[in-house]
Amino acid sequence: MKHLRLIPHQPNVDFIGRHKIFFTFSVFLILFSVAFFGAKGLNYGIDFQGGILIEVRMPEAGKLSEMRRSLSQIGLGEVSLQEFGAPTDILIRVQKQDGGEKAQQVAVEKIKQSLGQNVEYRRTEFVGPKVSEELFWDGVIAVICAITGILAYVWFRFEWQFGLGAVVALVHDVLSTIGIFALTGLEFNLSTVAAILTIAGYSINDTVVVYDRVRENLRKYKTLSMFELLNQSVNETLSRTVMTSVTTLLALVSLYVLGGEVIRGFSFAMIWGVLIGTYSSICLAVPLLLYLNINRGTAALPEKGASAEEES
Repeated sequence: MKHLRLIPHQPNVDFIGRHKIFFTFSVFLILFSVAFFGAKGLNYGIDFQGGILIEVRMPEAGKLSEMRRSLSQIGLGEVSLQEFGAPTDILIRVQKQDGGEKAQQVAVEKIKQSLGQNVEYRRTEFVGPKVSEELFWDGVIAVICAITGILAYVWFRFEWQFGLGAVVALVHDVLSTIGIFALTGLEFNLSTVAAILTIAGYSINDTVVVYDRVRENLRKYKTLSMFELLNQSVNETLSRTVMTSVTTLLALVSLYVLGGEVIRGFSFAMIWGVLIGTYSSICLAVPLLLYLNINRGTAALPEKGASAEEES
């Protein structure tokens, strides 16, 4: 029985030879992302804009699509619904209405009229601009702390050149994700921030695997040129990288298609993140090492506890 292979047993793709093409593409991708963000901005969700939160308990489950259709017709702008615990418990989020607190109360009354009788209202809250601003900056700080922590880890695990290459790839992934949300106009909320943090973790996982093979080959091939060594390292880990990405994408595409409106933005961000994270690990993080003047003597030093056989 033959096994399915997406990648040949011993691939020999010249990734490093095409690194200038990859660098040019990445520069244009970042420039376009920044341009779209500056021109269009992001479609911030209720988490970052403020609005109304209403938790209701319905008499029976399975009313989500009907409620969404009903509430979208009363002219309150952005309205999102999701199950909150039990299938009969629904969390309704409505964007902030113009006109102060009185306008918010009017919106709540419209919602109650639209939902009709036999609905239990468990809580009603107003998310003001101050809370929204705090949530926004908390999200920004979370992303910055994640990238800083990853830099420190990779620096400690390898050398500073590897840490710098990994962070450049991560910043590339984060900015391009923000750019794609600015281009498409998809809602940018706390779920999207969670997706960006997940993308950072996924991308660095791929990058560390390839970097570990680079360091191993630095110890193994003393006379091989850096150009050939990096190319060989990428090809040796290519099968693992592609298979991991494909299996992850199968789950994410299923979530995007079948998961409903609540997690569609998160799923889309993750799909894009897996694609761009795989690209940056192979085509950006590794070729950058060509220009970072790696000290082959220190980078190839075995870790503490390595056997004498490994060192020889």
